[in-house]
Amino acid sequence: MEILNEVHATIAGERRSCHDPMSADRMTTPRTGTAADASYLALPPTAVDARPAGPTRLVVAWHGFGPPRTPPALASAMPMTGVPTWRVYLHLPAPEGALPPAGLGGDAAVEEYGDAVEAAAARFPEALAEIRGQLGLVEGPVGLTGFSAGATVAMLVLASGEVPVSAAAFVSPIIAPARTMSEVVKETGRTYAWSERSRAAADRLDLAARAGEIAGRGTPMLLVGGSRDRLVRAPELTRLRDRLAEHGADVELATFRMAHSLTEEPGVEALPPQAEAVSVDGALTDWFREHLAIVDVAPEPGDEPGDEDDTPVLGGRVLRPEEAPTGSPAESAAALDRTMPDGAWSSSPTQSPPPGRPAPQRRPEADGDDAHSPLTVGGGGQP
Repeated sequence: MEILNEVHATIAGERRSCHDPMSADRMTTPRTGTAADASYLALPPTAVDARPAGPTRLVVAWHGFGPPRTPPALASAMPMTGVPTWRVYLHLPAPEGALPPAGLGGDAAVEEYGDAVEAAAARFPEALAEIRGQLGLVEGPVGLTGFSAGATVAMLVLASGEVPVSAAAFVSPIIAPARTMSEVVKETGRTYAWSERSRAAADRLDLAARAGEIAGRGTPMLLVGGSRDRLVRAPELTRLRDRLAEHGADVELATFRMAHSLTEEPGVEALPPQAEAVSVDGALTDWFREHLAIVDVAPEPGDEPGDEDDTPVLGGRVLRPEEAPTGSPAESAAALDRTMPDGAWSSSPTQSPPPGRPAPQRRPEADGDDAHSPLTVGGGGQP
């Protein structure tokens, strides 16, 4: 659990001091800081088999209002260690009186939820500039991800177009606050009195209704959800994927056997990840490696020194000679086929599987299946 130990060391302040803030020691050590009044935890690039394929040097993530609900907790659940960029986990302040699940609680829950996620998205350009300055990074596109309400923030940032985004992944985003609130009422027995302001916030944050804005940015997107998630049900994610695809988006969907939360309550500390989080972290790592990284092929056992294979690999796939980067690696990346495991992923219904790959079929859910087993989601991953 090296990543967990690093996170704990950072939180405890057990970092070696140095005179040069950009020394090699600081560039390989997790760091904490504050940007635009939001605290963050930054994990440096430590991937040993990959290097950036383009100008992206940073992936930014937001936690949700339910577990994991802090930067250290999200970093432990989704460390994305194999991605050769900085991963920065930004704090998302919860609305006052936020209650589980999803942090929707109180008399003004929906409008306060809306205020919180919209404020976080609005201040991101300022936060990003400060983070780059503190980490010594140059300007360029970023990767975006988040969980639950944090995924909504990431999607709002993408929709705004104020920051160039090279790839994005959204884990259990609150797609329609009105529907999620109705599920919270059912699950908790709490009542909720809708007001004109809360209905306006719910309409404004209906992400499916904003599919055109989101898709119009031309960013490859991955949606991740749980077949046992009652707050953001798998069919809802399928509909969002289809709406985005209708607007021309490059979008894929991965569904796992999990509920909404990625950690146990209270979800504030850095703890060993659950099986659900391991599955999600693997999906995100594969996605960002595919779009942001060139993977170096390791030499075969028995190779003589100096015989290392320099064949470039993008997203885990060896490039054919005509695909090898000759100019911008990002341009070569755009032309590649998907390399996702059969049955674990779903593109839009109008897309055909790559040659030689069978169309994904649903696999009956059997007793004893764990969260590592992806659903075969040719039809959207419904349970």
